[in-house]
Amino acid sequence: MNWMTLRTTSWRWEAELMQQILEAHGIPTRILDLGSTSYFGAGSPAALQVYAKDRWTALLLLSPSEEE
Repeated sequence: MNWMTLRTTSWRWEAELMQQILEAHGIPTRILDLGSTSYFGAGSPAALQVYAKDRWTALLLLSPSEEE
């Protein structure tokens, strides 16, 4: 299967949080580091990837809720 990038973030911890949400719903994920390793807690850019077939479900799970 093909992996596709769902989101990129400047902080790896954000990608890890999104990964935990998606994996709790049974969606396989992986994180790719896009930059150098973190120094002094500054973080590093990362990309969250999912299988192409899970793209829309993952986007819906990570989108903000519509409250009015």
